[in-house]
Amino acid sequence: MYRDVSTCNTYNYGDALYWDARYIQEAASFDWYQRYSALRPFIRKYIPTSSRVLMVGCGNAVISEDMVKDGYEDIMNTDISSVAIDMMRRKYEHVPQLKYMQMDVRDMSFFPDESFDHVIDKGTLDSLMCGTDAAISAARMLGEMSRLLKSGGVYMLITYGDPKVRIPHLSRPVYNWKIELYIIPRPGFQRPAGSTSSIKSYLEPVPITEAGLLPADFVLEDPDSHFIYVCKKMDETDLS
Repeated sequence: MYRDVSTCNTYNYGDALYWDARYIQEAASFDWYQRYSALRPFIRKYIPTSSRVLMVGCGNAVISEDMVKDGYEDIMNTDISSVAIDMMRRKYEHVPQLKYMQMDVRDMSFFPDESFDHVIDKGTLDSLMCGTDAAISAARMLGEMSRLLKSGGVYMLITYGDPKVRIPHLSRPVYNWKIELYIIPRPGFQRPAGSTSSIKSYLEPVPITEAGLLPADFVLEDPDSHFIYVCKKMDETDLS
């Protein structure tokens, strides 16, 4: 069940040049993992439409556009690729709710502490975990996410990484996060005949053990499920 991501280092996914070349070749819009329609219940549950939202690693995805159509008022989109940012800035120049900046998630010092109510990450941490110096890059990125979040805000990570490979990075005390986990099947997944599960079950948090793992008897209906980690930034008084 647990995924070994050690074999994904074919490319340096933390390199802007890689992504610039890719977006030049693949200009069509593309959403990693899940579309907004599938993520909407989770986003609407934790992120009010009036929030100042940071969308990291936006690429050329349409999730931010879909969120604006759903009433979201202020989304700052960042990506390491200047090609992607220029493309999206031109595309949405007449949509005031959407802003675009070229930026590396490992250094977002342009923004002061607690600049955002909430952060959404759909695949960006995964990209860094598949790059060189993965652990260091992940720690730098997650430190920035915690710094930029206001108290009570959430860092919502949508990833292919199960708790065994993601919780060790997310659970560092310095981030002051309380973590909830949801699991949803990949797009197009068909339930086996006779399955008794329901969409409602996907909307309920999945328990994790004290070690940050799925229970030993937990079975993934879809072995290629996506994991949604909702990391709420707590005050020191909340954690005591």
